[in-house]
Amino acid sequence: MSNARDRGTNDQNQQAESRAGHPAQPGLEAPQVSSPHNGVPLLEVRGLSSGYGETQVLWDISLEVSRGEVVALVGANGAGKSTLLAVLSGLLPGWEGSIVFAGRDITHYRAERIVQLGLVQVPQERRLFGGLTVEENLRLGAYTHRAGSANAIAADLESVYSLLPQLRERRRQLAGSLSGGEQQMCAIARGLMARPALLMVDELSLGLAPNIVDDLLAAIDNIHRQEQLSFLLVEQDVQIALERAHHAYVIESGHIVLSGPAADLLKSEKIRMAYLGE
Repeated sequence: MSNARDRGTNDQNQQAESRAGHPAQPGLEAPQVSSPHNGVPLLEVRGLSSGYGETQVLWDISLEVSRGEVVALVGANGAGKSTLLAVLSGLLPGWEGSIVFAGRDITHYRAERIVQLGLVQVPQERRLFGGLTVEENLRLGAYTHRAGSANAIAADLESVYSLLPQLRERRRQLAGSLSGGEQQMCAIARGLMARPALLMVDELSLGLAPNIVDDLLAAIDNIHRQEQLSFLLVEQDVQIALERAHHAYVIESGHIVLSGPAADLLKSEKIRMAYLGE
């Protein structure tokens, strides 16, 4: 079977273990581990096509994420990023192609089964239950059998509060009264409560001030370092995604047009002209 990354940037297909590098702001660390690519992807997407009704949105999408790896999927608004996440999450059927996760073909699995296997999405615009407290929202993230017993859920809550201590202070506050950044942090924490093997974060930075985005990225870095969790960061903000990722894919009009080590794509003249205004 051909590797999706081999069809990326021609000069870079042997560099999948390079570091992301280049922190966004002084004092914020990008991931400091080599890409853990071991030849057996945790998530493997091959030739995926999909859309809505008779309107096709995705064409022949192929990508992969290894265990413990941070991968970025970047592109402009309307490029097909959120549609791809909907298909990966079982919320929208694929028309062609396959999705293999943790060695299982999940192409036609229901959404709840996909979550139970450990493929979890943090959706765009957070989608919290505003009338419930922070802790009640987090407990909803643990609804699958994967989360375990009441004691295990309590232990997971403590672990999440350790990783995101701001939420401990807000645990009895209504989620709808949180700031935008706190809501995004709550959404990430709710995803962690499902015990993911791979957490897909859709538009982390959307509508947030740069300093708030920096705080959230620092939290992502901390979670990745401590838990060695795999992440798929889906972003319009190309720079912040590439600075955090080991590997990256660029999607335009429903097609993957570039892929390669994130640090190399960040230095690409084409990327800098098209997405960074240089």
